[in-house]
Amino acid sequence: MNDKVRVRFAPSPTGPLHIGGLRTALFNFLFAKKHNGKFILRIEDTDQKRYVEGAEKYIIDALKWCHISIDEGPGVAGQKGPYRQSERKNIYKGYVDKLIEEGKAYLAFDTPEELDYHRKNHEEKGKTFIYNWHNRLKLKNSLSLTATEVETKIKEGAPYVVRFKIPDGDNLTFTDAIRGSITIDTKTLDDKVIFKSDGMPTYHLANIVDDHLMDITHVIRGEEWLPSLALHILLYQAFNWPAPTFAHLPLLLKPTGKGKLSKRDGDKLGFPVFPLEWTDPHTKDVSSGYKEEGYLPEAVINFLALLGWNPGTEQEVFSLNELIEAFDLGRVHKAGARFDPDKIKWFNQHYFQHRTDEELYHEFLPIVKEQIIRYMPEKEKLIHIIRLLKPRAAFTQDLWTMGHFFFKAPVTYDEKAVKKAWKTDTPQLIKQFKALLEKETIIKASSLKEKVQQWVQANEIGFGKLMMPLRLCLVGSLQGPDVFEIIAVLGKQETIIRLNNALKIL
Repeated sequence: MNDKVRVRFAPSPTGPLHIGGLRTALFNFLFAKKHNGKFILRIEDTDQKRYVEGAEKYIIDALKWCHISIDEGPGVAGQKGPYRQSERKNIYKGYVDKLIEEGKAYLAFDTPEELDYHRKNHEEKGKTFIYNWHNRLKLKNSLSLTATEVETKIKEGAPYVVRFKIPDGDNLTFTDAIRGSITIDTKTLDDKVIFKSDGMPTYHLANIVDDHLMDITHVIRGEEWLPSLALHILLYQAFNWPAPTFAHLPLLLKPTGKGKLSKRDGDKLGFPVFPLEWTDPHTKDVSSGYKEEGYLPEAVINFLALLGWNPGTEQEVFSLNELIEAFDLGRVHKAGARFDPDKIKWFNQHYFQHRTDEELYHEFLPIVKEQIIRYMPEKEKLIHIIRLLKPRAAFTQDLWTMGHFFFKAPVTYDEKAVKKAWKTDTPQLIKQFKALLEKETIIKASSLKEKVQQWVQANEIGFGKLMMPLRLCLVGSLQGPDVFEIIAVLGKQETIIRLNNALKIL
C-alpha cells in the first residue's frame, strides 16, 4: 500500500455519534495512518428534514476527544472540499443529467399515495412491491410516458424524483475486503431514487460522486450498508469509474449478543452508547456520554479497537500508535461483536492507574468541594488519600465513593459488619487502643502499626479482633485501605472522636 490511501468517515448530522459510528471512524483512521494515508471527515447532510442542530459539532468534538485527528474536513484545510454535502449541492445535478441522457436513469412522477397503493396491493397478495425492471413500464415515469407527456408534467411543475435504472438479467459479482466474494442477482434490486424533488441527491448518488471526486481508495463502513453495495458498484460502472475497495465492518451487538446495539439502548441498559453527553435540542432529554461518566479516551479507543478486530496475539492493551502499527483489515471479523460494559471498565481501570497524582488531584478536588465536609485537607494530604485509594479505583468518582469516610465521619454502621466485628469485649479493646493512641504525639502509619502489633502480642489479643472493629469505628464498614494509613490521614483528634462516637452508638 502506498501513501495515496484516502479513506473517509461520512456521518449524517441527525443526532449524536453512536459508539458504533465512533468505531467506524477509528478503523478508518487506523487504516489511513497505517498506510501513511489521509483520513477525511465528510458531513452527509443531504437529508435536511432529519438534520439536527449541534450534531455536526458533536461529531467533531467526539473525534477530537478520542484523538482521531482529521486530515481534511469541515474547518480543516483540504483540496477536495467543500466537505459538507449541502455545500456541494450544485455538483450532483450534472451527474444525474449524464445518467438520464445515457438511459441509465429516468424521471419518476409517481406520487407517495400511488406508491403506497401499490405496496398495500402487493402485501394483500403476499408479495413485496419492488420498483424495477418487471413493472417500471406500468408505472408513471419517463420510460412509460411519451416525451410530450414528460415535458408537459415538468412544465406544470409536477413533482418527480430520478431513479437509477438497474440493469436487468445480470449476476453481479464483487469483492468485499472483509466478507470476500459476493454475488447478487440484479433482478432482485429496485430502481433506487438517486435525486429528490427538493433538488438534493440521495445518499446513494452523493456518496458515490463524492467518493470519486475526493479520490477515496477504501470505503470502510458499517455492515448496515452491505445491502446497498450492489447499487453502489452499479453506479460506479454506470459512470465508468474505478470502484474503491469496500470493507463492511461487523455490527456491534447488545451485551446479550442478541440484536444490534442501538442509540436507544444507552440509558436503558445502564451504560453510555455515546462518546460525549448529548442534550436533545428539541426534547431537552440528556443522554449520558463516556467522557462525562469518567471514562478516559484511551480506554474507549482501546476497547473499541478490539470489537470486531483481532491483533492475532494475546496483547489487549494498546496505545494509539501501537494500534496503528498492528491494524490490519484482514483481521477484522465478519460476525457481530458483543459489547461488554465490564470490559471497557477493565480498560479504564488500567489507564486510570497510569494517571499522575497531579492529574487526579485536579480532577478529584472539585468532587470533594461539591460535598458538605467539615474541613478541606491541604493538597499534600489529598494526594496521599488519592494514592491510598487509587489501586482499587477505575474512575475519579470512585475515589469519593471508596474514600468519603476520610472527609465525613460515619453516622451509621453496616449491620453485617457490626455482627461480624463487634463482640462483647470489643468496647474494652477500643478503649485500650484509644489510651495507647492518646500517648502518641506524631501519628505515622508504620510506627503506630509496630506499637500496636507489640501491644496485641504482649496482651495475647488476636490482631484481627482489634483491627475489624477499629475499621468499623473509623469507616462505618469493613472497607477501605490499611487502618493505620486511615488513622495517619485522619489524625489523632479525629480518630478519637470517631472511636467515642462508635462506643456511644454501638
